[in-house]
Amino acid sequence: MHRLRELISDSLIYGISSVFARFVNYLLVPFHTDVFNPARFSIVGLVYAAIALLNVLFTMGMESAYIRYGKDRETAATLFRSLQILLLALASILGGALWLVEPLALPMLNLDSSVSGIYLMMIGILWFDTLSIVPFAELRLSRRTWLFASLKTTHVVLNVVLNFWLILGLGAGIEAVFLSNLVASVLVTLLVWTVTAPLFLEGSWNGSSAWRAMQFGWPFVPAGIGYAMNETLDRFFLNAMDPERVIQLYGPDMTPEDITGIYNACYKLAVFMLLFIQMFRMAWQPFFMRYSEEKDSPRLFAQAFHGFNLVAAPIFLFVCLFATELVQIRIPLLDATLIGSAYWAGLEIVPYLMLAYWFHGWYIHFSAGIFIAEKTRLLPLITLAGGVITILGNLALVPWMGMTGSAWATVLSYGAMALALWGYSQWHFRVPYDMVRGLLLMAGSIMAVGMAPRLETIVPLPPVVVRLILFLILVAGLAVIGWRWARNQQREEDREFHA
Repeated sequence: MHRLRELISDSLIYGISSVFARFVNYLLVPFHTDVFNPARFSIVGLVYAAIALLNVLFTMGMESAYIRYGKDRETAATLFRSLQILLLALASILGGALWLVEPLALPMLNLDSSVSGIYLMMIGILWFDTLSIVPFAELRLSRRTWLFASLKTTHVVLNVVLNFWLILGLGAGIEAVFLSNLVASVLVTLLVWTVTAPLFLEGSWNGSSAWRAMQFGWPFVPAGIGYAMNETLDRFFLNAMDPERVIQLYGPDMTPEDITGIYNACYKLAVFMLLFIQMFRMAWQPFFMRYSEEKDSPRLFAQAFHGFNLVAAPIFLFVCLFATELVQIRIPLLDATLIGSAYWAGLEIVPYLMLAYWFHGWYIHFSAGIFIAEKTRLLPLITLAGGVITILGNLALVPWMGMTGSAWATVLSYGAMALALWGYSQWHFRVPYDMVRGLLLMAGSIMAVGMAPRLETIVPLPPVVVRLILFLILVAGLAVIGWRWARNQQREEDREFHA
């Protein structure tokens, strides 16, 4: 269990900083939804969707490649310098290409010539973020977790402060959202370059190292595109909805732009699960690489999977049971609710998105096997298949169900990808995952959320009290399960040690 405690320790370090950073960054949600109307807020969702999609092309899977090969500290400096030079050239070429196609791209992002500067700032954000990806991977690989966390937090705090100053202090418009991000990206990239400069100066360009990393990393490009499609394409489908159908579903005052903005705001409520997934991922990749050659690593990875589910379940239950109360929390400094009341019509999508991210956590777990075995060639097919499910799901469900249709498509996509990767990874690196227990835990959580409205009508107590009692009972049960499981695992390790 001591190795799992190491994973938990690293996850908590990433998590503490991530919780703080996300909390600070989340202040932008009530702020933006209070300042901008849903149609205007849709621009934020669409541009950041484009950034997420394009970021995959800019980074070319080099973060994963560096973590895979950078663990050899004798050659890490040469690999580091080679990948930085490679990414500098690639980001500059792609940035120039995007600048040339600006007239074609602006309408797709709901932008016109009056705010075309947003597009140029988008290119700048992509360029600087690309050149920070390998230095940040080095901090993770060398377990400089506090430095990593501090720099990431700096980015978030600076971004938020600039948003408030530019919009409230100077009266800037929607452009301030992206200018703040660009300034934060420039500063933090310069800082992370500074702390990793000795490694860059120590190394030298090596074409074979760069080529090896490219061979390993390129499957992550279509894989990343598939993931980005799952995360972002729903906004574009909603934005392209038939206005008449929008009126039928949501009322006479609603437009596709409004629905896109509402969806984008409520999507942010799934940040609680996403935060857990991200803090785990940061610690998980270096962790499984450190122990990949241990004899009992398959059992260790299976233990981590079960522990992950025991944490994911109460997060899922809390957000889904209390979503209505969460969005009504008032932020004293802003005198605004967590999400503006004009956006509450989209709360129905929250359980679906929380479930989708839970599946995404499984996907991250199962990637360990093919990562260790260097069998990443099928990864693009799995994630692109997920992207196809996203497209087909949105095409079929959005005209019928609107925002809920997009959310369902996301669940189907992430679920299919997770289960497909589980099956594929077992061929190359067999891990005794207890999938039955994991699926039962997930199904039980879904049933509990679905049962809550029925209990509210039966139990003669205020609805929020009924849900609170249900939540506490379920969490107590999960705690007992976790305690018994940890005790049994420790007993097994003690028996093996004494044998």
